[in-house]
Amino acid sequence: MLLSYLIAESYDRIRGTVHAVLTDAGAELLTYRPSPEANSIAWLIWHLTRVQDDHLSEIMHEEQLWVSGGWADRFALPFDRAATGYGQTTEDVGQVRADASVLVGYFDAVHARTIAWLPTLAEADYSRIVDTGWTPPVTLAVRLVSVLSDDLQHAGQAAYVRGLAERAGH
Repeated sequence: MLLSYLIAESYDRIRGTVHAVLTDAGAELLTYRPSPEANSIAWLIWHLTRVQDDHLSEIMHEEQLWVSGGWADRFALPFDRAATGYGQTTEDVGQVRADASVLVGYFDAVHARTIAWLPTLAEADYSRIVDTGWTPPVTLAVRLVSVLSDDLQHAGQAAYVRGLAERAGH
């Protein structure tokens, strides 16, 4: 139970950063890129949410909220519905344009599902193999930490880009 609590606490920290970044963020701020090759806030938040939704829904044996919750339709991105942002080009990054309310809505839906699921895990669940495509095979604990690490990094990057954008007058 302690492990589930600590992981939930860690995922809540992502939520705090995402909400701070998106508060009062208009289209200009969300699409600001410090350089033509850089990621925008909109792309970073979309990507970190897609990663959590994709990876954890697979473990939960549930459909991604991206599809089942209608988020793919709300975002209306010109990508394959399975896209999570991995391997995308700088042009792809520029095509992620979404209102802050849509970004936070999708994030909150994925976050709420994650937080509700974590307390259902027993200590033994964390050692369960969830991906045999790696050497060594990936356990549930490692996958949760991997998603956590990726999401925290991207949330921090989004906060940094917001600071740069604000200093540049956006």
